[in-house]
Amino acid sequence: MIVKYQENGWNIITQRAHGLLAGQICYNWRDKLRPEIWMETVVATIEHDDAFNEFASDENLLNDNGGPLNFKMRKFEEKRCQQLLLMALSKSSYIGLLISRHIQFLYANSEDKIAKKYCQDLKKTDKKWIKVAACSEEEVIYAYAILQWCDALSLLICQQLIQPENRKIEVATGPDSQCYMLQALRESELTVDPWPFESEIFEIHYESKTISQLEFKSENEFRNLLMNTTPDLHRYQLARH
Repeated sequence: MIVKYQENGWNIITQRAHGLLAGQICYNWRDKLRPEIWMETVVATIEHDDAFNEFASDENLLNDNGGPLNFKMRKFEEKRCQQLLLMALSKSSYIGLLISRHIQFLYANSEDKIAKKYCQDLKKTDKKWIKVAACSEEEVIYAYAILQWCDALSLLICQQLIQPENRKIEVATGPDSQCYMLQALRESELTVDPWPFESEIFEIHYESKTISQLEFKSENEFRNLLMNTTPDLHRYQLARH
């Protein structure tokens, strides 16, 4: 989950809510820039963090101080990666490929030897999945670059890293090797330069929950409060400038 401390408590966005926002962004990608296998690319973008479910009873949700565990504090978990990969492969080899590339993006350069070995094994298996999916290595690289870019933009928004006073912040390098910048034109209206989307203007939205209690004695205490907290809906317009 994405956790940010605010004046009124913890603001929390679940991993799947963040993934859904990334999928909304991906869905609006410019038609002529989309890879041939498009539906699966959107699905993989939506589901790239689906191994984590904050409402599940086996999820680790608290840090050592009893506060909610931010996603940046999580270490490599082979069980979670394997669960995510198997869910993807149950849909298609192509979605499995994109999820495999995401796991490699996160952990291939890790100092964790188990993580590095896991990613090396994935890289070998990718060759088999490419044949099954009837696509090329280049197509997979291009499609994953879109997924990773949409993930990066979603994270900037969810972490409230949009800069004030019309200042720009880098999103990521896109599949065309260009550097894209995010800027707030006004409250709740954003733009990206260069503009990679089909529509001139469209809406994106996500839900978050704010919890005033700062410390918890158990996972169950936090989980129950999180589940029973009414979410807030955040809406933004993305518009070409």
